[in-house]
Amino acid sequence: MSKKFLTVCTALAISVSSQAQSESYVQTGEFGITAGVANYFGDINTRASFERSKMSLGVFFRKQFNNYVGARIAGRFAQLGFSDQYSKSDFQQSRNLSFNTNIWEIALQGDFNFFKFMPNDPNYSFTPYVTLGVGAFSYDPYAYLAGKKEFLRPLGTEGQNIGYDGRKPYSTMALCIPFGVGIKYNISEKLNLSLEVAHRYTFTDYIDDVSTTFVGIDKFPASGNGPTAALLQDRSYEINPNNIIGLEGRQRGWSKQKDQYMIIEFGLSYTFGSYKCPSGF
Repeated sequence: MSKKFLTVCTALAISVSSQAQSESYVQTGEFGITAGVANYFGDINTRASFERSKMSLGVFFRKQFNNYVGARIAGRFAQLGFSDQYSKSDFQQSRNLSFNTNIWEIALQGDFNFFKFMPNDPNYSFTPYVTLGVGAFSYDPYAYLAGKKEFLRPLGTEGQNIGYDGRKPYSTMALCIPFGVGIKYNISEKLNLSLEVAHRYTFTDYIDDVSTTFVGIDKFPASGNGPTAALLQDRSYEINPNNIIGLEGRQRGWSKQKDQYMIIEFGLSYTFGSYKCPSGF
């Protein structure tokens, strides 16, 4: 009888000790990498098409304040691009504009877990979450003309270099507001997997180099970058030389709506933690 009682007490002690250790584990932070796809929305991709998504890579560090709330700093590289030829609009197909750009982004984001998340505890190994933050990114749109890569900002395709209608060259840096949702799952004591979909509202309308109205081919100088700018401000001549779209004053883009982009990414992170009494939650 005493042996059975001793066995039960030992098992109970081990169970309680194991549970106490699990509950005392506090996740203090994560370091991770991400990979996924990026998609642009703006004056060329007006219908929010996802058919031309491009690659995205990133790294991040998240400071976890408790089992629900954390703050993250993240750096990402992404590629964006689109063409009027992917559109179903007759006007856009005739306009025939296109662009590509590399994006370098750094962002500070706050993350909120819907469920209690405690790595190394099977009862709290999964949670959906929301994220909101502020970031800055660089961009420099380019297109190809006769097989040659041409950066569009230095050309001033909307008359920025000639001061047309008071227009000035745009910056290659802009702010963005990333917001989105994700899910996170703890796969081992130290490793977590995640899937996140986050949209970026930006404060620029020139990710695609398209914003306002056409200048007209005759306004560009005949020397320097003028001829190249004239050819790239309106490429309807490549589709039909008898149907030129880029007449002075005609709408080229819609400046009242800023460009945006979305990143869908998988993440793998390494957890930093310690065994101590958790504070807060």
